[in-house]
Amino acid sequence: MEASSSSIKARTVAELQAVKRKSGKTYGQIAEETGLTNVYVAQLLRRQAQLKPGTAPLLRASVPGLTDELIHEMMQPPLRSYDPNLIQDPTVYRLHEAVMHFGESIKEIINEDFGDGIMSAIDFYCSVDKVKGVDGKDRVVVTFDGKYLPHTEQTTEHMVSRLRRQDNQDRKPE
Repeated sequence: MEASSSSIKARTVAELQAVKRKSGKTYGQIAEETGLTNVYVAQLLRRQAQLKPGTAPLLRASVPGLTDELIHEMMQPPLRSYDPNLIQDPTVYRLHEAVMHFGESIKEIINEDFGDGIMSAIDFYCSVDKVKGVDGKDRVVVTFDGKYLPHTEQTTEHMVSRLRRQDNQDRKPE
């Protein structure tokens, strides 16, 4: 019986996490050694991002326990997924709660400053940093850095399918 892609992913993620633990390094240390963000390193090691060929040698140097098989698997387009049970984790729940609570205000400010559009989650950088607050207590700083994508007016003149149809009609012999 052939294994499902989700079970292959789960097995690969378990192996990647074991290799990371064995390295003794944090996501931040690996990020520093590879030039990636700490969240992107975590995404790679959770098979939520695709390892690029130019980055593979840097990651392998930083985490020497990565096998050729794991590197090869990491270079395949990932099955990006979300486990709905993850919301039960208090940290994930609080992040979700924060985005839901502040989301409408963030959206209004994006619209006010940029116009009608959204922040890309594809052309996107994310990092988590630890800083000391003014009271001396540790604080979590989550940075979302996404490209602005304006909504476009949907005119027929810009539709590729319409342009192709028109082009085909122009080429038909009369």
